[in-house]
Amino acid sequence: MKISIIVPALNEADGVATVLAGLAPLRNRGHEVIVVDGGSSDKTAALSRSAADRVISAPRGRASQMNAGAALARGEVLLFLHADTRLPENADARILGGLAASGKAWGRFDVRIEGESRLLPVIAFFMNLRSRATGIATGDQAIFVRREAFDRVGRVPPLELMEDIALSRSLKRVSRPLCLADEAVTSGRRWERRGVLRTVLLMGWLRLAFFLGAAPANLARLYDGERS
Repeated sequence: MKISIIVPALNEADGVATVLAGLAPLRNRGHEVIVVDGGSSDKTAALSRSAADRVISAPRGRASQMNAGAALARGEVLLFLHADTRLPENADARILGGLAASGKAWGRFDVRIEGESRLLPVIAFFMNLRSRATGIATGDQAIFVRREAFDRVGRVPPLELMEDIALSRSLKRVSRPLCLADEAVTSGRRWERRGVLRTVLLMGWLRLAFFLGAAPANLARLYDGERS
């Protein structure tokens, strides 16, 4: 089987080339990389063209961009990768072997958060622990899914925020996730820019509000307001 790696990106010129360079061995083994730009004002799209099989545009928003990439993907497995996240070595073998052995429809990696704060490893530990307990994955954990399962649940729900949580909820109705202990390494910039504890509290509150039924559009406005 082949994997289509879909990278939704927005103003990621500082790091996208490094992330895509790390995917070169997978491309050499026949997997494809699709970068979906959400209207960047920097050189994200231009920097991606030499290191991806396709670079396309889609309306801003991870759900929209993920679905646009999936619509063009040719692989039997879809892997959604944040533009600031690096996959573990031999990620393709771990994904395909794990799915085949387990019979599961989807999964994710453990995550390691890269940065200066000593709290980031603690945050990653509890993210991974919570994911194993609940069967819910976050986008930082590089969610992968069999194409037929993705189509069966109706693609990524069109939400402004929490699209990864909503997708996990849908996929759990097909199977529990395959939780790989290999680590995807993601940037800690989001936590460190806002303040680590402040970000943890904000994301915890947003997640709780989402589970209690708050409108994702309202949560997205709050998230964007805190980011600015």
